[in-house]
Amino acid sequence: MNNVIYLGLGSNIGNRVENIIFALSVLQSSGFVNIKKISSFYETSPIGPKQRKFYNIAVKANTSLNPHDLLSIIKQTEELMGREKTLHWGPRVIDVDILFFNRIVIAEKNLIVPHKEIQNRLFVLAPLNEISKNFICPISNKKIGVILNEKLLTLRCQKVKILC
Repeated sequence: MNNVIYLGLGSNIGNRVENIIFALSVLQSSGFVNIKKISSFYETSPIGPKQRKFYNIAVKANTSLNPHDLLSIIKQTEELMGREKTLHWGPRVIDVDILFFNRIVIAEKNLIVPHKEIQNRLFVLAPLNEISKNFICPISNKKIGVILNEKLLTLRCQKVKILC
């Protein structure tokens, strides 16, 4: 499992914590994703239509898969959990995004890596900064911590205390 990946997970339907933990469990048990670090849970205001707040995390993992096969495993996980295509930026039981795949850049119709909105999303940057502030984004060639500090972001983002 030589590829280093960063994933972003979010949920705002049902039990958000359980949804994210279950998605992590499915990905880990696939045998293709070996989770190394998990950020705290962050509660964030939604982008788009009025809806419940999201819980978001970032994960650092290793995989032997190529980016397309990883995307396939992610889509299968989302489908297994009941994710349905609804309106753009609508509510979802689970959302799993490939934030980074090593330091490569992919710009294809169905796969864009790094995720195209990373630098404008506090709910991605804050958890990423927590687990890997020194990771260098291949687009900006800046560390995640530097990007986070440079951005004037308006989204509310705070750590949520999770009691398990």
